[in-house]
Amino acid sequence: MPSPPPAALVRRVARVLTTLPGAWRRHALPYDAMSLERRDPELVDAVRGVFAWANRHYFRLRVEGREHIQRTPTLYVANHNGGIIGPDLCCTLGTLWDTLGADAPLYAMAHDLAMKTLTPFGRILQLGGGMRANPESAARAFAAGGQVLVYPGGELDAYRHYRRRDEVVFGARTGFIRVARRAGVSIVPVVAHGAHRSALIFHEGEWLARRLGLDRWSRIYRFPLALALPWGLAMGPWLPYMPLPFPIRLRFLPPIHVGADEPAEHAQRRVVDAMQAAMREMAAR
Repeated sequence: MPSPPPAALVRRVARVLTTLPGAWRRHALPYDAMSLERRDPELVDAVRGVFAWANRHYFRLRVEGREHIQRTPTLYVANHNGGIIGPDLCCTLGTLWDTLGADAPLYAMAHDLAMKTLTPFGRILQLGGGMRANPESAARAFAAGGQVLVYPGGELDAYRHYRRRDEVVFGARTGFIRVARRAGVSIVPVVAHGAHRSALIFHEGEWLARRLGLDRWSRIYRFPLALALPWGLAMGPWLPYMPLPFPIRLRFLPPIHVGADEPAEHAQRRVVDAMQAAMREMAAR
């Protein structure tokens, strides 16, 4: 008789906790925010188990377009939702790991706040395939035959107001286009719908971020105010919270190729338009 889901979750979390010390020792290298050498498949497989449970039982994830997941160097470009504990990362990484396997050289770009400021956290992220959000990091991953997941909207997308929950917000950011063009890889857009309901962001806090100087020392341009569990009122871009258990849908779109002479702004608009069209369709359901 199968164990009830909570018991299965406890076992999976316990596996992560028992695997982490060994992974840490196996990769006890001097810290380098640009390193790709610390990714540990055993730990990835353990985390994959936790993500699979959460995606099935908590977020009730439904995935469309798995046929667009590539097994060659690819840049996965996704919308970001809900802040530091946004469930879209769990859903997207979990789906990619389930499809490609724990041994696949899949990397996820992480903000400098984690990779250069909170370096112990950055070391842990590297064990799971986290790497600094930098063009050089991506180029090295592609050269090694890897795949890269990036959230170009960053905090602009993740901390957007709740009323904008069905929007894709990348601003004027085009770095991901130049990264894909330089490496000659295709872009696979990934759209998450429902993930932005994990917390109710009622104020984006752009002026608060400026007053606190966050842009100068952490490249963060938002200081959101949200209603979230367990705090009630959650303030700031780094406060973890318990995501609300709303159903999430994930859609992988057909690959988009960037022309060698295509302006970055034009290519970015093609990607965003495709993602926004998918988001509107998903929201209309």
